[in-house]
Amino acid sequence: MSQAEFRAALLDPGRPAPAGLTDPDGRPAGRRFDVYRNNVTVSLTEALRQAFPVVRKLVGDEFFTAMAREHLRAHPPTSPVLMFYGRAMPAFLETFPPVGQLPYLADVARLELALRESYHAADAAALPPGALQDLAPEAVLAARFTLAPAVRLVASRWPVHAIWSANMRGTPVPTAADAQDVLILRPQFDAEPLLLPIGAAPFVAALLAGRTVAEALEAAPAFDLTATLGLLIGGNAITGLSTGD
Repeated sequence: MSQAEFRAALLDPGRPAPAGLTDPDGRPAGRRFDVYRNNVTVSLTEALRQAFPVVRKLVGDEFFTAMAREHLRAHPPTSPVLMFYGRAMPAFLETFPPVGQLPYLADVARLELALRESYHAADAAALPPGALQDLAPEAVLAARFTLAPAVRLVASRWPVHAIWSANMRGTPVPTAADAQDVLILRPQFDAEPLLLPIGAAPFVAALLAGRTVAEALEAAPAFDLTATLGLLIGGNAITGLSTGD
């Protein structure tokens, strides 16, 4: 019996117990294996339920449970740490036919996954509030910002921030399918999804990639720079800068 055969049987209730698997008394371990398999399935399904509460609300609890079991058969865990399970969910939703009529669902899952990653990211001290004010404009343009490990960016063709907020905070349900980009920061203990100004996502993406401020501005020629920097500074997202000196 190979590990692949054991894992396949463990995640598929339609499969029999692997041949040669016995209990402590040497008898076929069919019933014991079924109990173990059920416990594993329930645990992984609950991990997905906790990780993607908005996706679960959007499709309904019963459907989500069935979908989660399809997901875990297609994408078994690769780490014993359950908080990391579900990274394949957005890609899974993009190709899962039963949710084809919900094209925004994969991006909602990306937002929820990014929130979880941000929450578990390492701590980092923010720059002092006046650090940028002491630099000449040309030095700011030449600078490269170090952003906190908790910073995440989710760019979407759909109103994912409004969808998330409607389901988690009770705000109005979006009535238009407008694109929204979300900046996730962790100013204190909890990750916070913030709606980015229109056109700002390429700027933030360039900063995350280590580009200079000038290069990031070239990547996003039309957006509210003041508002975007206000979000980054107010969210304790800038933890370092290099001016090339």
